[in-house]
Parts: sequence; structure tokens; C-alpha cells
Amino acid sequence: MPDPEADRAPARLKPDTMPHQYRIRPKDPAAHLYEVSLTVAHPDPEGQVFAIPAWIPGSYMIRDYARHIVAIRAESDGLNVVLRKLDKSRWQAARVERPLKLVLEVYAYDLSVRGAHLDNTHAYFNGPCVFPAVVGQEGVACVVDIAPPEGGIGKDWRVATAMRPAGAETYGFGRYEARDYDELIDHPVEIGELAVGEFEANGIPHAIAIRGDSQVDMARLCHDLTTLCEQHMGLLGPPADLDRYLFLLHAPANGYGGLEHRWSSSLVCKRDALPARGEAEITDGYRTFLGLASHEYFHLWNVKRMKPAAFTPYDLSSESHTGLLWVFEGITSYYDDLALVRSELISVESYLELLGKTITRVLRGGGRLRQSVEASSFDAWTKFYKQDANARNAIVSYYAKGALIALTLDLKLRAETDGRVSLDDVMKTCWQRFGETGEGMPEHGLETVAQEIAGIDLADFFEASVRGTGELPLAATLATHGIRYRLRAAGGSDDRGGKPLPEDQCRKTCFGASLVSKSGRSVFESIANGSPAEKAGVAPGDKAVALDGLELTAANADARLKRYRAGDRLKLLLFRDDELIETTIRLAAAPKDTCFLELDEDADSETAGRRAAWLAG
Repeated sequence: MPDPEADRAPARLKPDTMPHQYRIRPKDPAAHLYEVSLTVAHPDPEGQVFAIPAWIPGSYMIRDYARHIVAIRAESDGLNVVLRKLDKSRWQAARVERPLKLVLEVYAYDLSVRGAHLDNTHAYFNGPCVFPAVVGQEGVACVVDIAPPEGGIGKDWRVATAMRPAGAETYGFGRYEARDYDELIDHPVEIGELAVGEFEANGIPHAIAIRGDSQVDMARLCHDLTTLCEQHMGLLGPPADLDRYLFLLHAPANGYGGLEHRWSSSLVCKRDALPARGEAEITDGYRTFLGLASHEYFHLWNVKRMKPAAFTPYDLSSESHTGLLWVFEGITSYYDDLALVRSELISVESYLELLGKTITRVLRGGGRLRQSVEASSFDAWTKFYKQDANARNAIVSYYAKGALIALTLDLKLRAETDGRVSLDDVMKTCWQRFGETGEGMPEHGLETVAQEIAGIDLADFFEASVRGTGELPLAATLATHGIRYRLRAAGGSDDRGGKPLPEDQCRKTCFGASLVSKSGRSVFESIANGSPAEKAGVAPGDKAVALDGLELTAANADARLKRYRAGDRLKLLLFRDDELIETTIRLAAAPKDTCFLELDEDADSETAGRRAAWLAG
């Protein structure tokens, strides 16, 4: 195990090595422009090369951040230095013998957790978007001066980042430091009028910084996050270098998302999801927020420190393919909600509702029968992160199905080893073997560990669930832990599953296509293979006009379908572009693809004991 004090010390540099000097300031908030400078004390004598990452760890799609650079120049001793562009994201400076300075202007208007944003209300950035790498010197320490905007804007702004201060006051502008380039770009920065709550988890300082008029009950939020963080630490133990942690939260009217980092996470959730002062219940929105925070926090271990071997080290210039994203995102998606019930932040019934929703999500995608989670992981760059109208037919989510594989594996291990081994044990061993050592997990690393410590043959299970496209044995597996698996038809377009519903409130018929409202029009968004809509020739993007002579909209579709039975043939009118199309659609029976789970109150004591041990952790 690494020495934690060593990771708090300055980077180990040669005596004559000077840190790379970065400076970033909001140059023109109204125009969304940052100015970034980088001074290299000892540039490559053959001509220093600089590079902007093409992607950000945790989000597996080429984003080509260099496209946001609107101006770039170089100088040395006050004289201009010629820059030659090598490709889409690299530049080479002419040879110089003195320190070399690079100056960039970067356009920033991406509100996602993966990008950079700047306007008159706040500044936010991820390092890959704004900080060029000094190619060949990525291991050199970095210092960053974060400067305030000029012209009176932002007089009440504060700086929130997990980067270590190197002269800057707490939540203040000024100088920060990082051990190397990899760490530098792993610290997102939020600047604005922030509400800050501080707490400790297992004695380690934690904080949450919120942008947005949330009127949140900060005391309750910090209490619940403490409980949640300590639950996760209890499973794998605090990482040796975890000496602080920061949740950065943007709370707009609407939105959802998150991205993990080694000492922080960036979260987005709507402000109404956060607990208001005096509110005691766990609302659905707050449960969603806690699940998001739980997911990103579990990544402290699972992907930020224990990574696929393919990511050790990262190559941020091009795709890095691995079939293991189902492990690092799917297993994380399993533990995020499981941690909520184990920490008693939500009830068992609430947890089963969340599980039912995850199962429903997988069942409603025909892609689960065509793509394995291993293939989904490998092709994330070109398929999962670039979904089109056919995604439901061709792609399976390595998040959702990966979570169900983790669930099935966990319960299988518990049942077949009489509780001696669980997925918890597998993750602990993986953490010790691949995380604490920094070696990275080989492609079948988790499978090997599971078989070793369980002492049972799991080859067929992994072949079928990870590399196969058949259905998971969820009903039988859940039954071993006293959980009844139930299926019904959807109640309507907004029914996400997880709860029982009287039969007379469930759909009887369906189109087999999603109808959504876009720009004031009702549009068929995706069409299931073999569905009535596909057989009728409906295409993604077609605008609904009328069904059986009456107006058809996304808002009234559920009510309209209740008038008919499976097998009815109806006239359907559509617009495709500006052409009116008339077709006949034959309605099908609504599929039973909506899951809810129930406690088996009649389970024997052994089964009930297994269930209790699983849910308690």
C-alpha cells in the first residue's frame, strides 16, 4: 500500500526541473472566452510539442477539445515563436533556448460536466478543455494561477476545486498545484457565487459546493453525504491518497449528470431535487441525487484508482478500447443504489423499486438481444456515446445491464457458497490486486478473481452474461434471496416501472414506438424492430397527424390507445418532412416489459437470512 504522506508531498522532481506554469483567467465572460498561458522552463531543444486531449476520462467519446481554441501563439523572451500545427490537436514550437510561453484563447460554452463554460454568472472548466500538455514532460509538476475576471464582474465569486492550494486562500483565487499533468486535468474548477457545506467522513475532510439558487438544507445534505461516503469507505477502505474530497454541484431548473475524478466529482441535478429546509422525507428527486452522488463517489475506487489495464496509462489522443466498462460502470451502478439501502438512507422497498426500474430499462431495449455488454463496452466510443434512432434495437447499456450482471453474480455467489463469498469480497480482492498496486485490471481480471475466491466454476455464467445476449436468470436468482420478480405491461409513456399497477390501468395495445413532443410537434422518435409501427412503415422523425380519423399527439396517445384492442387495423396519418403519408397500422398487445419486485414474506429462515445479509452488507 502506498505511503499516504508521500502522496501529499510535492512532486518528485530533479533539482533543476521547474514546474510548468499555467495561468487561466476569464478574459471575456460575455464572449465566453478564457485566456490560458503556459510557461515551460526547459522546452524540448528539438522544438517543443503541445497537445490538447481529445477526450476526458470517464466519458468515452472523442470530443476534440482543441476545436474550441480560437487563438494560439508562442513567445520566448518577449519575441514571437513560430508555431506549426501538426494535426487536429498538436502544435510544435520552433527551437528556443530560453523559457517558452504558450498563450491560448479558449471558447467555453458547454454546460455539461465534461466541458468548460463561462458567462457573466460563473466560470467552470475541466482541465482537458483548457490546459495543453507539454509532450514528453507530462510527469513534471504543474502550478496554476486562477485569476479573477476584470471589470467588476464576479466580485463575490469563490473558487471551488480539489486542487491543492499553493498560496491561494481556501475557496479563493490564486495559485494551486498538481503533481503532474495527469493530476492537473483531473481537478474540475467551479467559480461563482457558491453555497458551501463542509463535513468529515472517516476523519477525512469533505465538502460540497453548490451553484444555483437551491435553498437547500445544507446540514441535512452534509449529514446524508457523510453517511453515504462512510458506507462506501467501509467496503473497500479509504484510498491511501484520499486526504480530501469535493462534490461540485450545479443545481439548475432541470438537468442531470455526473463525472468522476480522483478527489472530486462534478454533478448536475435539478434544484428541486435537493432537500429544502424543514423537509424530512426522501423524495424521488432527492433519492435520485443521492444515487448520483453515490455513483460518482464509488468511482474513487472503481475506475479512478482501479482501472482497466487499457487505461494504464491513459492515451487521451485517441480511443482506448476495453471490454471492461461493464465492470467499471455497471458494477458501480449496482453499488450506487445498494449503498443507499445499506446505509439506511432509503428503505428496502424503495431499493427494490429502483432495481425494478433498472430491470425495466433493460427489458425495453431490443439491443440486449443483439449486443453483449462486453461488446457495448468496447464500442462505447462509436455506439453507446453516439446513439441514433436505432439504438434501442442495436445497443445494450453496459451501465444498466452491467448492474444486473453484478446483481446476479452477487446473489449467485452468496447462494452457492452459503454466504461465504459475495461480490463485496470479489471487489475487495480486485482492489488489492489491481487498484492499490496501480497495475490495472486485465480484460478478464474480475472473472479470474471471482472464480479464485469462490472456488466454483463461473465460466459459463460469464460467457452467457458478459459475452452472450441471452436473458439473465433474474427471477430464479432473486428468488434465492426472497424477492419475487413480477412483470406487467406499462401504464403509459411515463411509466418507468418499479411499482405494481392494477391490470385495468396497464396498456392493452401499443405502437412499438416512442412518440415525443419536439418543438411543438409530436414526433416518432424510435421504432422497435418487428413492431406495428415498423411494419406500417413509420420512420424515426415522422410527425404524427391522426389515428383513426382523430388527432394523434404525444400527450393523448396513451388515452387514444385505450379505445382499441390488439389486432385492430387503423388508418395512421403522418408528415415526413412536408409530405403527408397515409398508412395502416395493426396494433399489437402491449408487451409485459415493466418490472416490479416484492418481498417474499413467506420465505424460509435461510432465504430470509441471505436477503438480510445482502441488503445489510
